[in-house]
Amino acid sequence: MAILTTENLVKTYGTGENTFNAINGISMSVESGEFVAIVGQSGSGKSTLMHLLGGVDRPTSGKILIDGNEINTMNNDKLAIFRRRQIGIVYQFYNLIPILTAEENITLPIELDGKEVDKERLEDVMNKLGILDKRHNLPNQLSGGQQQRVSIARAIINNPAILLADEPTGNLDSKATDDIVSILKLTNKTYHQTILMITHNLEIAKEADRIIQIRDGKIVEEV
Repeated sequence: MAILTTENLVKTYGTGENTFNAINGISMSVESGEFVAIVGQSGSGKSTLMHLLGGVDRPTSGKILIDGNEINTMNNDKLAIFRRRQIGIVYQFYNLIPILTAEENITLPIELDGKEVDKERLEDVMNKLGILDKRHNLPNQLSGGQQQRVSIARAIINNPAILLADEPTGNLDSKATDDIVSILKLTNKTYHQTILMITHNLEIAKEADRIIQIRDGKIVEEV
């Protein structure tokens, strides 16, 4: 079953003769539980696509359906709630709040939603990601790889429909990169978590179930 579908997705910037399509008619689908890598050169449109799928930006035209919900038609308030509950995002630079502990960073989406933290799931996720013993540490007391593990834990704690990882290893050394790719694969298999990962690294992309290559805002190859 498709958990994510886009239909003729277009994102246009500029006005008049200076307009250009950063995303130019992308139609794609991702099955529940898939691990998909999106690759492309700088300027290919892959980051723009990720922003659209994550509800951070809105398309000029076309549709985005996540778990049957057409997010491009939602108002800002409804979209904010949907994103918090159903879309997990992992960034290259972690985006952790420096004054919160690892555990507090992970549970922040739940707290913002006014819900009670499932302590059993929290401990399970932190244990599987190898950061249970770092739960009381602040971000500046963690290595880059550990911070990214906290970021991944925060992204999946709500059991979202999809996890979007935007160059998740771009700020890490080779050892930490291998660790984070292994963590993403573990998350995919253990929790049946659907993952879309943007990367410029083809070796990392090969670890996914499927690779989608984009160029000039269009899908040019799928393998």
